[in-house]
Amino acid sequence: MPGGGPLGWARLLLLLMTAAPWAGARPRPGASGGQPRLSVVLVACDSLDGRLTFYPGNQTVDLPFINFMKRYGAVFLNAYTNSPICCPSRAAMWSGLFTHLTESWNNFKGLDPGYVTWMDLMEKHGYHTQKYGKLDYTSGHHSVSNRVEAWTRDVDFLLRQEGRPMVNLTGDRKHVRVMEADWRNTDKAVNWIKNEAINLTQPFVLYLGLNLPHPYPSPYAGENFGSSTFLTSPYWLEKVTYEAIKIPKWSSLSEMHPVDYYSSYTKNCTGEFTKQEVRNIRAFYYAMCAETDAMLGEVISALRDTGLLEKTIVIFTADHGELAMEHRQFYKMSMYEGSSHVPLLVMGPGIKSQQQIPNVVSLVDIYPTMLDIARIPVPQNLSGYSLIPLLHGKAENVVSPKGHRPSWVLSEFHGCNVNSSVYMLRTGKWKYITYSDGYSVLPQLFDLTADPDELTNIAVKFPAVVHSLDKILRSIVNYPKVSSSVQDYNKRQFISWKQSLGQNYSNVIANLRWHQDWLKEPKKYENAIDKWLCQSK
Repeated sequence: MPGGGPLGWARLLLLLMTAAPWAGARPRPGASGGQPRLSVVLVACDSLDGRLTFYPGNQTVDLPFINFMKRYGAVFLNAYTNSPICCPSRAAMWSGLFTHLTESWNNFKGLDPGYVTWMDLMEKHGYHTQKYGKLDYTSGHHSVSNRVEAWTRDVDFLLRQEGRPMVNLTGDRKHVRVMEADWRNTDKAVNWIKNEAINLTQPFVLYLGLNLPHPYPSPYAGENFGSSTFLTSPYWLEKVTYEAIKIPKWSSLSEMHPVDYYSSYTKNCTGEFTKQEVRNIRAFYYAMCAETDAMLGEVISALRDTGLLEKTIVIFTADHGELAMEHRQFYKMSMYEGSSHVPLLVMGPGIKSQQQIPNVVSLVDIYPTMLDIARIPVPQNLSGYSLIPLLHGKAENVVSPKGHRPSWVLSEFHGCNVNSSVYMLRTGKWKYITYSDGYSVLPQLFDLTADPDELTNIAVKFPAVVHSLDKILRSIVNYPKVSSSVQDYNKRQFISWKQSLGQNYSNVIANLRWHQDWLKEPKKYENAIDKWLCQSK
């Protein structure tokens, strides 16, 4: 194992008691004046709740390398995904554009394969580029079930689309490499750093994409279909502090927001769960986060061992979070904090250590930040803003060519497990969530200072705040029009898919992930789809 496994990690952690590894070599990212350009390493995992990177969430599990980055760099306390699902979120990160601009409506619909990303521009401007692992920002991927569930979200039926969330303990206390595919990609990145990057005469940008801590696929047939298994080994489970695990409060099913009820039902979470079941799901998820953190540690260790850490910016983030049974749901596809709040940590030369940055930021900010580090002119059409001024402590007084960084972030969702387009505006203490056309589904308003668990919707209590935030949202995106466009897209895509199947249609649609419910009354569900297809807007 690169870095010597647990012993290697312990060796690296001794650095926590020493000076910063780049002390004395402090070119500022984005600075000119003849300084050599800095290299960049971006490690992006899948489904890590950003609240685990600071207090009090960080009390539940030991994440030593995230803590290392916090000690020698900056942690963003309010970083968000621009769409809480894999492909649309990554499309936003790689394009620098909001989801409604890229039209990345679901896991099947991302960027066109030839889209010019920040990595393409860095390569064009003299950077050596290398990527390993999960990318998932272009169109055409994920399962047939995933796309059909998204296309049919407006159909008047309710079907379970996932297996009931469950845990699985594998191996013994010596079993470290549970997610083998991620470890193989981490090995490739480490070997590239040690054998290739060290010999480069030009700056480099390295991307490592991890699947963890995304839940694992469950058996396709039987009760446990879907991707709903939280899998780990005793080695990682021992990194979790069970006493610190918070059991989330749930509303009764009758009191849930209608969209939340649809999500909970389709995710197979409306049944009974004991407190121990919920605690175990959360514990196993945190253990999977600990394994993810160790992979980040391997990369940091390789940079340190080769002397490259002193001239490299390291960024760690995720595409979205994981609800882990908050709001009676697992997975993401929600604007609640567990799903939409992502980790974002940055360390390297010129970045002040032990910074906790409170400004709201989002993944579209990665694109202009990368270009800023590389001293490449930033296109004016991007949705995001460079993080470099914030990392330099110049939050308010530095104006970029496109103006001041806004005091809000936008997230939106148009995919499966949610029966409406959803839009979230986060600004100050407020989180405003609205749906569809803005009036057919009740909006939500949360005061995150008074109600961090988002248990009390105060939209009715504060109509003036709702009106003000909705006005800001409409100035960013004409969301009723976007919602209508998505509905049209879904219907067109479904019709095309149905026609492509011919006589096989009934058999294929019955045996997707919802097969257990569908096969009980197949004619009923086919009729519901036919009725939807006949409806005009």
